[in-house]
Amino acid sequence: MKKIIAYPFSIIFYLAFGLVLVIFHAYQFIAHRGFGYQAHKISVDWLNFFIMRCLNLLGTRIYFENPYKLKNDVPHIIVANHQSMFDIPPLIWYLRKIHPKFISKKELGKGIPSVSYNLRHGGSVLIDRNDRESAVEAIKGFGEYLCKTNRTGVIFPEGTRSRDGKLKRFSENGLRNLIENCPRAIVIPVSIDNSWQLQKFGMFPLPIGVKIRFKVHKPIEIKSHKFDEIMEYSRGVIVKEL
Repeated sequence: MKKIIAYPFSIIFYLAFGLVLVIFHAYQFIAHRGFGYQAHKISVDWLNFFIMRCLNLLGTRIYFENPYKLKNDVPHIIVANHQSMFDIPPLIWYLRKIHPKFISKKELGKGIPSVSYNLRHGGSVLIDRNDRESAVEAIKGFGEYLCKTNRTGVIFPEGTRSRDGKLKRFSENGLRNLIENCPRAIVIPVSIDNSWQLQKFGMFPLPIGVKIRFKVHKPIEIKSHKFDEIMEYSRGVIVKEL
């Protein structure tokens, strides 16, 4: 029964979602071209706020727990598990004070209103997963950018999203590259629980009444820990929440 009800609600969601993307694409373009980085960032923050409001039309509830006062004068690296394309908006909105940027596949850099524009112009990095050498160089440059600007890089070590909520193996290559090129960053593990339910039927319909929980775990300084310790700690605290 819930799946049947989800069809009309999904249509309403996609109409609202599409309208938000189109409106904020224009808003981003004007902000970026006319007023620079900070204006563009504000437009992206509010884009993701309204994407979450679109999810509310499905009865989706998002709970974001962040008991830590994060500094905005040092770079950060967020290490998170990945369950859905809708993991992104809460991370951007609730952690907006530390300027989250993403490592994304190059295919997302074109064709999607608002999203593609932000990935190309907002400080994120687009990589070619089929060209390891260029991907390594791109992540290296991304790490250097984070250190220079005191912004935040988000990395999903699983590589691709989990379709059943079970944590996949963490690949260490991307995170190691980031850490080596931004050694004064603070690592923040973030666990994301139950967002996979939003796409359990694919992209249509989207289920109704899904509850998603995000939890920011205790940050650790790179300079005080070995890489293996950072990797083990990050994966360990995320596993405990799933």
